[in-house]
Amino acid sequence: MNFTTIALAACGLLMVFQSATAQDRMPPIPRDKMTEAQQKTAAELSAGPRGEVAGPFVPLLRSPEFMSRLQKTGEYLRYHSAIGQRLTEFTILLTSRRWTQNYEWHAHSTLAVKAGVKPETVEAIRQGRRPEAMAEDEEIVYEFIGELQKNQSVSDATYERALKRFGEQGIIDMIGVTGYYTMLSMIMNVSRTPLPPGEAPKLAPFPR
Repeated sequence: MNFTTIALAACGLLMVFQSATAQDRMPPIPRDKMTEAQQKTAAELSAGPRGEVAGPFVPLLRSPEFMSRLQKTGEYLRYHSAIGQRLTEFTILLTSRRWTQNYEWHAHSTLAVKAGVKPETVEAIRQGRRPEAMAEDEEIVYEFIGELQKNQSVSDATYERALKRFGEQGIIDMIGVTGYYTMLSMIMNVSRTPLPPGEAPKLAPFPR
């Protein structure tokens, strides 16, 4: 067992302890305490494909106009992006791993497998490793998102490869997916949005 493995294990134990003791800073708002605008936005979200106000939308409801506008963008990116469902879920996993966002990981790791991402690919991402035997389009997304997260841009070679495979709309939608889920990750990390009852965190923070 090398130092990195030990460090990740230690971080994982710390994370579980902190997760169990950290207080949700923005818990669900009882309906009788919601403003008219909050009730309208909650009903709008619940009537869509998500079906309920959960996860990031619990803290987002504190700003109902922002939530209303944002969730429409998120609905397109999650369900209708030009890169397709499998690569959308793949991008979400890369983003939630980057931010150690356990709620998003819990919500999307199973969906990614259902969409066609290999379970061993999901597990490698969870552990912070480069997956082996990725599909060619997954490898393109992995390199693109990795460069964007690390360098705040991408190289010409990476851009051209993505352009050839996905076109300009695909590139913009891929950036949109990681940007949107980065925002949700930041919101939930700050508000300490908890996992559903009975669920344990699967992501350990990377050693800093």
